[in-house]
Amino acid sequence: VQLQACGGGLVQAGGSLRLSCAASGPAFNRYGNMGWFRQSSGKEYEFVAGIRWSGGSTACADSVKGRLTISRDNAKNTLYLQMNSLKSGDTAVYYCAKGLRVAGRSAPYYYGMDYWGKGTLVTVSS
Repeated sequence: VQLQACGGGLVQAGGSLRLSCAASGPAFNRYGNMGWFRQSSGKEYEFVAGIRWSGGSTACADSVKGRLTISRDNAKNTLYLQMNSLKSGDTAVYYCAKGLRVAGRSAPYYYGMDYWGKGTLVTVSS
């Protein structure tokens, strides 16, 4: 599975961006989770938001609730992250990831990520 993320850039605090992640390859399936993670300078990876690819249910980190929204387009095999009311603390490299394993109802939305895309940098200026 190949994942290609794009849409990052420089934005002022309070502004918006939309990240996209196009998935391709013969191994891609409609099971499992797909999600966004981020890594700020000097920090560990952080789960941002995830989606059950087949059913479409979503979850996100408390730090982004109400501001960042994950969605997907089944027909295009593309994942999105709509980012509104951005803060300087959102500055990070954002990565998309895809899992191929079926995620049970109780499984976390960051469970079972098998493939990762190259990141896209989001910089929020204050």
